[in-house]
Amino acid sequence: MSMEEARIQEIVDRVLARIGDVPETPLEAVTSPPPGYLAAPPPRELPARRRDADIPRGRRGVFPDVEAAVRAARRAWEANEAAALEARRRWIDVMREAARKAVPQIARFRVDDKVKKNTLVVDKTPGPELLAPIAFSGDDGLTIVERASYGVIGSITPTTNPTETIINNGIGMVAGGNAVVFNAHPYAARTSAYLVHQLNEAVVAAGGPENLVACVERPTIESAEALMRHAGVRLVVVTGGPGVVKAAMGSGKKVIAAGPGNPPAVVDETADLDVAAAGIVLGASIDNNIICTAEKEVIAVASIADALRERLARSGCLFVDARKLKTLEGLVLHQGTGGVHPNKDFIGKNAGVIARQLGVTAGDELRLVCAEVDEQHPFVQLEMLMPVLPVVRAPDAAEAIAMAKRVEHGFGHTAVMYSRNIAHLHAMARTINTSIFVKNASNLAGLGYGGEGYTSFTIASPTGEGLTTVRNFTRERRCTLKEYFRIV
Repeated sequence: MSMEEARIQEIVDRVLARIGDVPETPLEAVTSPPPGYLAAPPPRELPARRRDADIPRGRRGVFPDVEAAVRAARRAWEANEAAALEARRRWIDVMREAARKAVPQIARFRVDDKVKKNTLVVDKTPGPELLAPIAFSGDDGLTIVERASYGVIGSITPTTNPTETIINNGIGMVAGGNAVVFNAHPYAARTSAYLVHQLNEAVVAAGGPENLVACVERPTIESAEALMRHAGVRLVVVTGGPGVVKAAMGSGKKVIAAGPGNPPAVVDETADLDVAAAGIVLGASIDNNIICTAEKEVIAVASIADALRERLARSGCLFVDARKLKTLEGLVLHQGTGGVHPNKDFIGKNAGVIARQLGVTAGDELRLVCAEVDEQHPFVQLEMLMPVLPVVRAPDAAEAIAMAKRVEHGFGHTAVMYSRNIAHLHAMARTINTSIFVKNASNLAGLGYGGEGYTSFTIASPTGEGLTTVRNFTRERRCTLKEYFRIV
């Protein structure tokens, strides 16, 4: 073992000694989440919401119940599977273009951020290009391995990133030869139905089958359960919290599950603090922190914590004092079933809205409301899904990494570290065990926004797929020909 490897192992050993009891796998973390993650279920009927008024109604691909949607999607899948590969590529192209045109309409609140997210999935969701066959040739002949469709996929989508998930999943699932029925979150039903309509219009106009992408018009918990258990659904893909993941795992189907996260951002004593502050504000504030990969808490080594605070304040953050912290707690937290939960009235709201409730004059240029707290504070332990960012001090880098492991709760989702110490970066990479780990940039780089690689808004840590692509929505088929077709 080299001196550098020995140093890294020493840091890893110090981290492991301080972590304590953390679930061993992301699936274990999701099936036994900490208090506060089993939030109250969504309403069973679609509520009337003011923002629905501006969303056009979509009819094509939108069905009154699960049975009708799955039946229509089955016919569309049969047509998709029988179509030429070039036709399928054309349909994916027009789906991208239709989604791109729909972005201004569906991104009506926090417009700039939603445009960024939706454009990201339009541009960087992989299509059929990932399905190239694999061939083996030798003295015994030729074997070819190809990716085939499952059939009808049932997809449960969240309220946090509804259109992004439909675009992302829709492109990948159709590219794999499938059809998909979406059960959106009730709060996102109208927007989701409108987008499904636009995608179908584009496919049909390009000569493709109707209802390759379908949805339930008025989704409920019951319709989600019916979709997951429907005999005509071959694969269940869920993006959401522990409750829906547990329900999917009990469906008896093959499941791809994207569960919750609580992504920490660690800043050690060697970090470029200007880079760290800019990256933290960018990642934690985009779309008001509702993206599952967004930095949910900052863990700063104590020696640089004050300097980092100053830079965060200059970058669009409001730090509250002890008195206002109490007011903030009463505002954005509430006691509910299973413990303390984020107050849903402030999920996804602008930081300026929260600040004004605290008596601070602030406009929409304010990106984050920050508070310095300890590790056990609910702001740190819970996925708040709002622009409220806690900052915690750690005595050294090893404790900061250990704390990050603890507060991530073993969900295995996303983590970020700012450091110029390669041993610290390597030690965190070894111990954090997340599907996405970003070094010296915001979480968005891990999604392909400002970083290399494709994107996904279904990050399946519990079931192990990580950032899902068209390959995850297909099954492997092998064909072997004995002795012939080897040409060398």
